[in-house]
Amino acid sequence: MRRLIVFNNISLDGYFTGAGGDFSWAKEGADDPEFGAFVSGNASGEGELIFGRVTYEMMASFWPTPAAKAAMPEVAAGMNRSRKVVFSRHLAKADWQNTRLMKGELVTEVRKLKQESGPGMAILGSGSIVAQLASVGLIDEYQFVVNPVVLGVGRTLFEGLAKPLPMRLTESRAFKNGKLFVRYVPVS
Repeated sequence: MRRLIVFNNISLDGYFTGAGGDFSWAKEGADDPEFGAFVSGNASGEGELIFGRVTYEMMASFWPTPAAKAAMPEVAAGMNRSRKVVFSRHLAKADWQNTRLMKGELVTEVRKLKQESGPGMAILGSGSIVAQLASVGLIDEYQFVVNPVVLGVGRTLFEGLAKPLPMRLTESRAFKNGKLFVRYVPVS
C-alpha cells in the first residue's frame, strides 16, 4: 500500500494560510543555506503530489514559470517533473504537466490511489483535503515546517475535525533561520 504524507508550512499559532489565503510569511528565511538544501532535497522525491483546486491553481501558476526556475531551479524541476493529482469538481481541465484531474468522491478515490503500485504520495497545502482524509485515518504521516511567526488569523489544516488526533513525534530538526521541521505519525 502506498503511503500518504502531508507536508505543509505552519505558523507558530497553527495556521497554514493567513488572512485572505496569504502565504508570503512562509517564504521568510529562505536565505538560510541549510534550509535551502533541505527544501531542494525534499523536492527531489519521486512521489505523487496531491492538491485541492486552490492549491493546484496557485502551484500551477508559479512552478512552470521562468521566475520559479530562476529562483529555485531544483524545486521547480521537481515540482514540474512530479506526477500530480488535483481533486476538483469545478475545474474543467488540469494543464500543468503530469497532472490528472479527479472529480470523484475524495475518500473513495484516495483509498484507490493508496492501493496502486508506485511511490508514496504527498499532500501540499490543501487544508480541506487534509481535514477530510485525517478524519478517516488515511494519512500516514504529517510533516510540518513550523515558521517563527504568529499570524493571529488564518486557516488550520484540521478545521472541522470531530475528534482529537493523537500524534507521536518521530523527527525534529531546527534551522538557523528559526524554522523547525517536525515529523509526526498518528497514534493508532
